[in-house]
Amino acid sequence: MNKPSQAAPTPDIVLETRHLHRTYREGDLVVPVLKGIDLAVKKGEMLAIVGASGSGKSSLLQLMGGLDKPTGGEVWLAGHLLSTQSEAARGTLRNRHLGFVYQAHHLLPEFSALDNVAMPLLIRRLPRVEAHARARGMLEAVGLGARGEHRPGELSGGERQRVAIARALVTEPAVVLADEPTGNLDSHSSDSVFNAMVSLNQRFGTAIVLVTHDNQLAELMQRVLVMHDGVLKPR
Repeated sequence: MNKPSQAAPTPDIVLETRHLHRTYREGDLVVPVLKGIDLAVKKGEMLAIVGASGSGKSSLLQLMGGLDKPTGGEVWLAGHLLSTQSEAARGTLRNRHLGFVYQAHHLLPEFSALDNVAMPLLIRRLPRVEAHARARGMLEAVGLGARGEHRPGELSGGERQRVAIARALVTEPAVVLADEPTGNLDSHSSDSVFNAMVSLNQRFGTAIVLVTHDNQLAELMQRVLVMHDGVLKPR
């Protein structure tokens, strides 16, 4: 097991990558996707990562979330070096410190919006009454307090994404990783989803890392970085 390159990040850094590399094999060919990414995300920061398809944005998000392992380098989450954690420990860290929002909302169709939002808390083994109370409050926060008993198939695309955001934030994570969360939405729904993220960022101080092709959306964030050919640079 490799020793960490240096001390843990300072407390104001909730997520950090150091010299992060990721390569893939295609037969005998080694394809570099990420080439030494150094990135620190501060508490409460709203950060956008833009770039062409295939530039490595989603691969970076997968590594930052501990869903994939780097070929080289480190990922630190809430002061913990992910590569030194067991699979079970990484899962616990994700549940405690991370929220995920994807282009596809990944809601469970057979459950109500309320049950979908409560799910991460139930996984933590919180009592159902407490989990539902917190989920209900989060649905109120994204403007869907009256839709809690509706199943995903009874909600609009924008409403489903707001439910997904509520689910991502119900555990009060340090950071939310959002991969093209408005990619399938019309402009009105996209605005409502973004406004929900901003409102919750301001209310809970949750950092948000947003991967997007939408330059207009990216410009509304506090900081914008560009991924090009596996390298991350300021815009």
